[in-house]
Amino acid sequence: MKVDILAVGVHPDDVELGCGGAIIASVREGKKVAVVDLTKGELGSRGTAETRHQEAQAAAKILQLSARENLAMADGFFQISEENTLKVIRAIRKYQPEVLICNAPHDRHPDHGRSSQLVKEAAFLSGLIRIETTDQDQGQPQAAWRPKHLYHYIQDDYIEPDFIFDISDTFNQRQEAILSYTTQFNVVAGDGVQTYISKPQFMQGVESRARLFGKRIGAEFGEGYIKTRALGISSFDRFIL
Repeated sequence: MKVDILAVGVHPDDVELGCGGAIIASVREGKKVAVVDLTKGELGSRGTAETRHQEAQAAAKILQLSARENLAMADGFFQISEENTLKVIRAIRKYQPEVLICNAPHDRHPDHGRSSQLVKEAAFLSGLIRIETTDQDQGQPQAAWRPKHLYHYIQDDYIEPDFIFDISDTFNQRQEAILSYTTQFNVVAGDGVQTYISKPQFMQGVESRARLFGKRIGAEFGEGYIKTRALGISSFDRFIL
């Protein structure tokens, strides 16, 4: 299945928090979007790998994804190894995205930065024809493929964005997708262990960050992104001011 955009998150819920609004807007434009989660989030203090899977599937329906899969790397302990790099290469070649989006280069959770580097390296290596891979579903050799664009979404740590995506029209739907993870966010006090992300203040911060980025571009809500190379334009009219 070829898609226009492939979004990668190291944990189920990362893409919802980082680029959910842009995903929804892109689907509304008629683009196909797939999501790959690297781990099952099994080390999370709340929920289980099974409940996170169910929540991810519920969020996928809200995001209207064309596909979502999990590479089952070790939460907290995955490394940038040949084995894991090949897993990401297979996913990139399977979906052949024009745009690849992944975690920020550094963040509060150490998995995020490590995931970012893993995906960045895999995106380059995926374009080398001498690296041979096979589609594990079809058993067929895969063609080399390198996405035209690689962007990193900003999640918990504040990072100055290179560009901001206007999500004013998709913010509410994005929040609905995030809150599909009922074991993780807006948990009632006394319902199991409280974590950094389960407290109501976390979701308040998510909204505040979106409002801050939106304000920077004269919109109500925005998502911030980091680029890996210079952006080119063909007309000054394409800027949003």
